[in-house]
Amino acid sequence: MFTGIVTDIGEIVSFTPTAQGQLHRLRIACSYDQTTIADGASIACNGVCLTVVASGVAGGKTWFDVDTAAETLALTTAKHWKVGTKLNLERALKIGDELGGHIVAGHADGIATIVSREDLPDMARFVLSTTRELARFIATKGSITLDGVSLTINTVADVTFSVLIIPHTLTVTTIGGWKAGAEVNIEVDLMARYAARLTEMK
Repeated sequence: MFTGIVTDIGEIVSFTPTAQGQLHRLRIACSYDQTTIADGASIACNGVCLTVVASGVAGGKTWFDVDTAAETLALTTAKHWKVGTKLNLERALKIGDELGGHIVAGHADGIATIVSREDLPDMARFVLSTTRELARFIATKGSITLDGVSLTINTVADVTFSVLIIPHTLTVTTIGGWKAGAEVNIEVDLMARYAARLTEMK
């Protein structure tokens, strides 16, 4: 489990696809202390929970390896990742950690497309669109995770929604580089999904 509070920005430094293209091994450079990264640990990469299969230090920089499987490649923006791609990183939640965002599973539900970006004096406003299936879980003032970042939904209109991003978040995550037309991973609020399921069962 995660909280959607990004703790580092990593960069893909190597990318090795299998012959069948069903699995990609990524090496991600980061600022984490390598001694704290155990094989088998979970790290959310742009909101996608991936398992560490190896780690080390090279050139004074920590790195860790993860594999992205066929389903992840099909459902998330991982299909577009390449050497040089920057990723929002978050370590798995520990008992006693501060819950600064909201409960995030790290299981991206799909992709949202950035419709527009408006840079305001004190923040940036993004309008995004997603599928009708996911849009039914999105509500004004509710929580949503975009590329691993816990955000509050500002407005909703059919399959589009908007978020306002403060300067700090623009600086410490990859959101500062978002542009219209780009795709981002989306995870809807777990409570919204469970509430919808309970309603369906009545």
